[in-house]
Amino acid sequence: MRKNKTKGFTLIELLIVIAIIAILAAVLIPNVLNARKRATDSAAQAYARQVATWIAAADTAGVDVTGVTSCTAAELQSEGAPDSAPNGVTSCSVTYSNGQWIVTTTSQAGNSFSVVY
Repeated sequence: MRKNKTKGFTLIELLIVIAIIAILAAVLIPNVLNARKRATDSAAQAYARQVATWIAAADTAGVDVTGVTSCTAAELQSEGAPDSAPNGVTSCSVTYSNGQWIVTTTSQAGNSFSVVY
């Protein structure tokens, strides 16, 4: 009798491996997309806190910040504010009301965050 000396995988074995990979991908992809949304939300929250810190630092340093309405205002750039918002932040506004500064940012995921100083 002759022995079959060819080595390889059967069709069933290959189909099982492909099915396992497909199941893992179906579980992994939604988790990766949610992680990206959480990251943009975290970036927007951190940016709002940072802008509030820049306003506090400029106010403490004697800079007139009463006219600040933008997160990239020239008055804040002396305290380290950049020319534009970071990735993940679509909008940012600053308002002054009742003796408090309110910094509001919106993430690319569409969520809005406010920090009061």
